[in-house]
Amino acid sequence: MRHQLGYDDIKAAAERIAGHVRPVAVAPTEGLGDAKAAGNTGRTGRTGRTGRTGRTGRTKGAELWLALEYLQHTGSFKARGAQNFLRAHREARTLPDAGVTIASGGNAGMACAWAALRQGVRATVFLPANAPRVKVARLRSYGADVRLVGTEYAEALAACEDFAATSGALASHAYDHPLIAAGAGTLMEEIHTRVPGLDTVLVAVGGGGLFAGVATAARQHGIRAVAVEPEHSRALHAALAAGRPVDVTVDSVAGDSLGARRATALAVDAARPDADGRGARSVLVPDEAIVRARRELWEDRRILVEHGAATALAALLTEPKTDRDSDDYGYRPADGEKVCVVLCGANTDPATLSASPEPR
Repeated sequence: MRHQLGYDDIKAAAERIAGHVRPVAVAPTEGLGDAKAAGNTGRTGRTGRTGRTGRTGRTKGAELWLALEYLQHTGSFKARGAQNFLRAHREARTLPDAGVTIASGGNAGMACAWAALRQGVRATVFLPANAPRVKVARLRSYGADVRLVGTEYAEALAACEDFAATSGALASHAYDHPLIAAGAGTLMEEIHTRVPGLDTVLVAVGGGGLFAGVATAARQHGIRAVAVEPEHSRALHAALAAGRPVDVTVDSVAGDSLGARRATALAVDAARPDADGRGARSVLVPDEAIVRARRELWEDRRILVEHGAATALAALLTEPKTDRDSDDYGYRPADGEKVCVVLCGANTDPATLSASPEPR
């Protein structure tokens, strides 16, 4: 598999899935959070200007938008990649009678099953046995053959690969495939159209398929893409430090959707800075900020998302732990910076709002 993604791939995906996914809705919002500002990232969007925010609140002076992608078919952005993957194989006449199979924390499986149902294709989905029940139920509602294996995504993936080898089913992937990432990147094309003058987009990262697509499209338009990961589920951050994808441990409240042990090389390539040092950036957030961001979205805006989706917003609520890691923790917009936070999924149990998992 090639480890680079081009803007032409995203444009082709946009044409392929047009009319088959819901266009993203965007909404402006007032400042988020009241954490004391610390550190200064500066502004490195299209104009390269540098500014400072005020002392009360990490987002004071910035213009903030929310991309409501959780309203997408199946409740997450994954529908875009699944449609692009299956429609591309349909065009190439490479869809086998055995159908398609995928391993997933839930959202990619639902998207694959939904897209397969739309095209009359059989879908076999492998999930960790501890996947949220709401996701398992939704999968079965799409007619998927659901198989629960192990306790981590990596175990479900191994079982999926064995099934594909023995059954002849077409193996899709939750994030590590150019067609999947290109489909996800169509989201950035729509955001760019709906929010003129955008400087920065914040994206939650698990395996990195969404980030790879968004960052590739964002670079085309001179927009900075910020990858946001839980501090104890940092596959992309670790890969960038090592210079290649590496395995990491996963221990986060957002682990059900951002629990990939290893980031796709597509994301690692997309995250490398431009020659002038601008472009993409990778930051971490603690579980406490993720839980807080999710609750704030519900309490202040009546938006219910999963912890994985709230991770992107948590970047605006996170302060550096020390001066040494000020560039690694959280994101602080500059005065006048126009920032869009992607809320990428909402397949969650509302009851967990009052009984959120304890941060670890």
